Amino acid sequence: MTKLTFIGAGSTIFMKNIVGDMLHFESLRDAEIALMDINEQRLNESATVARKMIAVMGTGATVTTHLNRRAALNGADFVVTAFQIGGYEPCTVTDFDIPKRYGLQQTIADTLGIGGIMRGLRTVPHLWSVAADMAELCPNAVMLQYVNPMAINTWALAERFSNLRQVGLCHSVQNTIQELAHDLDIDQRDIRYRVAGVNHVAFFLKLEDDKGSLYPRLRDGYAAGRLPKAPLLMPRCPNKVRYEVMDQLGYFCTESSERLAEYVPWLIKEGRDDLIDTFGIPLDEYPKRCIEQREDWARQAAELDGQTSIPVEKSHEFAAEIMNAMVTDTPYVMHGNLANTGQIPQLPMGAAVETPCLVDANGVQPSVVTDIPPQLVALMRSQINV
Repeated sequence: MTKLTFIGAGSTIFMKNIVGDMLHFESLRDAEIALMDINEQRLNESATVARKMIAVMGTGATVTTHLNRRAALNGADFVVTAFQIGGYEPCTVTDFDIPKRYGLQQTIADTLGIGGIMRGLRTVPHLWSVAADMAELCPNAVMLQYVNPMAINTWALAERFSNLRQVGLCHSVQNTIQELAHDLDIDQRDIRYRVAGVNHVAFFLKLEDDKGSLYPRLRDGYAAGRLPKAPLLMPRCPNKVRYEVMDQLGYFCTESSERLAEYVPWLIKEGRDDLIDTFGIPLDEYPKRCIEQREDWARQAAELDGQTSIPVEKSHEFAAEIMNAMVTDTPYVMHGNLANTGQIPQLPMGAAVETPCLVDANGVQPSVVTDIPPQLVALMRSQINV
């Protein structure tokens, strides 16, 4: 029987996606699911939702709840990490308010800049603690790491725990494909692509459908003002930044425009409010989103708690696909963040990089990408330097 330990299971909606995905696979439908969080109320709410999904799917999966991390990790095969150290208050508020006193403007502040650095300094010690417990209690388990700042966390884990089986997972590739299909009025299942780089600053080196490369259509649409369309996923950000970076550098970035605006030095400038207005850059976006998400998650959790039957739809997260591929030795390809052992020779060895990966019983195996254009390498290096 496969055991999943979910650290940060009080994130009910994200837990619902991962556990719900598991229940669709024959190999995982009878899994032991150990939910762990430091917030007992939210933990119990998540457990209720998980048990209702199991009942709907008619599987033999079991759910246990834990306030103690070590008890949850004992004997695990897979460990999902999904937490934010310090939460919205005080830490997210502090990450924005203190830099603002010194004239530093941010949109998301969870990857680069002072906000990303501080989040990394808060988060890495806790991930190290989880890894240390895993080394003792479940040394062969695989950590499926969803916490930002992804690249900083992945690199830090690999440096201190070189024997840890881990992969950093993000949904920016899947989200971007969804956005591009929306803008081009095509089925996202028809898009073929190859992505490589650093998490949040990775690029679509290949982007095509049966008619050929999608780049001419994207460039023509942007030049004519037809693209980007009204945002599909981030309604307050018109997504112009990614199109402008594509126009300048030749390739489309995997991360959202509001995040990408922080990663390049050309847009958020002192005294240049015209750039902010032209490209629709939503400064202080993340605090607003946190407040809205907390309210939305509380509403959704209450609705789920009141439902006797919860629909279990499959999400586009990688975690359950990886678990199934490893348990059944069924090849699966996804994009993962791992320490660079040569899969991107143009970037420093050891740094966390994102490439296509093959997953099977042997684990997560990165593919080698050697053809990243120099202008993209330069931007990725600026990320790695931090």
